[in-house]
Amino acid sequence: MNTKEYISSGIIESYILGFASPEEAGILECVMKNNAEVKAAFEEAQKTLEDLATAQAVKPPTDLKSKIWNKIQQEQTIESNLSGIPTDINEVRNEPDRKIRKINSWKIITVAASLLLLFSLAANLFWMNIQSKNEQQIAELQSQKESQNLAMKDLEQRLDISSNPNMIKIVLAGVEKHPESKAIVYWDKASKDVYLSANSLPKTKDGTQYQLWAIVDGKPVSAGMYSEDKDSKIALSNIPNAQAFAITLEKEGGSAVPTMENMFVIGNI
Repeated sequence: MNTKEYISSGIIESYILGFASPEEAGILECVMKNNAEVKAAFEEAQKTLEDLATAQAVKPPTDLKSKIWNKIQQEQTIESNLSGIPTDINEVRNEPDRKIRKINSWKIITVAASLLLLFSLAANLFWMNIQSKNEQQIAELQSQKESQNLAMKDLEQRLDISSNPNMIKIVLAGVEKHPESKAIVYWDKASKDVYLSANSLPKTKDGTQYQLWAIVDGKPVSAGMYSEDKDSKIALSNIPNAQAFAITLEKEGGSAVPTMENMFVIGNI
């Protein structure tokens, strides 16, 4: 388990809330001494819980302390006065006192229950925040995994085509107006399918699209429209015979004849 997994396991929060076992607490304390990242995560979690508890705290009345002290003195005075009275009278006198103590006990229980409720609410908010972060991290990891799977599948498709022994690789070099441009045509001499890798060409503008042409008996024949999702993966067309290939930039959807002034690359077989 690496540092991030250890932090996201929930052990830090369990330790702060007092739920961690002695063994888990000992391990965490040891790790914090040697790992600054874990220690920082502990301090952040501790501060978050303290902030939640502070936000939910109820400030006691300013005169509460004096009231409690007066009550204690009053009870001591009553007990002192009743100490010299016969037993049967003491029992009668102590009955109201017992009721007062019983009421006070219920007050203490009520305050304790309120504090426990506030702590529980703070802990629930804290755990909900942690759970939300964990769910977000899981979603991000799943998205990354899906992207990696798609990239791997794309690479495998490209390798399958380029490693096919029936494939003829034709390099199309840039013409005089576009010397930096380059593309590669893969022509399957068995199936006659034509694939195009044109990711070295300039990005097209809206409303335009690259069109592949096969030069057959000196005449251009459309060999399909290029798009990035087809690059080196999907056959653009089937060309039984050709002496060369070229690419022009046409309006989106293609043209019946090539626009020669918009030619970018050409290459002979």
